[in-house]
Amino acid sequence: MASRKTPEFKQEVLRVAQTSGLSRRQIASDFDIGFSTLNSWIKNSKGQVFDPSPQDDLIKENERLRKENKLLREDREMLKKATKFFAGQKP
Repeated sequence: MASRKTPEFKQEVLRVAQTSGLSRRQIASDFDIGFSTLNSWIKNSKGQVFDPSPQDDLIKENERLRKENKLLREDREMLKKATKFFAGQKP
C-alpha cells in the first residue's frame, strides 16, 4: 500500500520543482517519490506560484557542488588510466 504524503510535503516538493532548476527525475529521486507522481502533482498545481525560500541558495550550491564532484570524479578516472599507461612504459 502506498504511503500518503502530507500536504506540507507536497508543497515542498512542488516548490523545489518550480524554483530549483533541477530535473524532474532528480527531484523525484531526491524526495523518494515516483516520477509519474511528481508529474501528476505538478500538473494539478498549475497556476500556483511558490516564492523562493531561503534554502534556494543552498539548493543552487548543492547543484553546483554535484556538477563539480562529477567533473572531479571524471578527472580522477582519467588520471588513474594515465598512471597505468605511463607505469607500463619502459624507458
